[in-house]
Amino acid sequence: MRSAQLARKTKETDISLCLCLDGTGKSDIQSGCGFLDHMLTLFAKHAGYDLEVSCDGDKEVDFHHTTEDIGIALGKAFLTALGDKRGIVRYGDIVLPMDESLIAAAVDISGRDYLSFAMQIPAEKVGDFDTELCEEFFMAFVREAKITLHLTQLAGKNSHHLIEGAFKAAARALGKATAIDEKRKDEIPSTKGVL
Repeated sequence: MRSAQLARKTKETDISLCLCLDGTGKSDIQSGCGFLDHMLTLFAKHAGYDLEVSCDGDKEVDFHHTTEDIGIALGKAFLTALGDKRGIVRYGDIVLPMDESLIAAAVDISGRDYLSFAMQIPAEKVGDFDTELCEEFFMAFVREAKITLHLTQLAGKNSHHLIEGAFKAAARALGKATAIDEKRKDEIPSTKGVL
């Protein structure tokens, strides 16, 4: 089983996280932010990963540290769980409709961190969640996971649907990219021999 468990404690957050890439989409998320809990639940379900997150953060200030630090912890766990990346498909993509919104996601498990976040989320908040934190989450995750991720808004103006679509699309693309390629299950998917 490709899995990882970690704890991360700073002056702003205290996080424990468990990730299994070979899961069934089960999750138990307790971030202190209802909207973020919902997005991480969707992420686990649509990627097919099992994910447990517990975070005690400085939510009396806002959810910035909570969101960014969960992204950091999830990225670190993701990188650890992948190991040497032997046998993975490596690439994944999807164009995902979320009602009137349409989101494209493409991922490369490359060993290089890069995020292209081409989305214009019109509202400043969805519930108690600052919408700018969507990009912060993915930036932190990509940086620690050492992957390339492109998220592109193709249509839509509903902030909730755009963010939900981004989490679902990223998860679906990651689920494809981290799947084991049965024809190449003993190979590193790179001519370099490492990722």
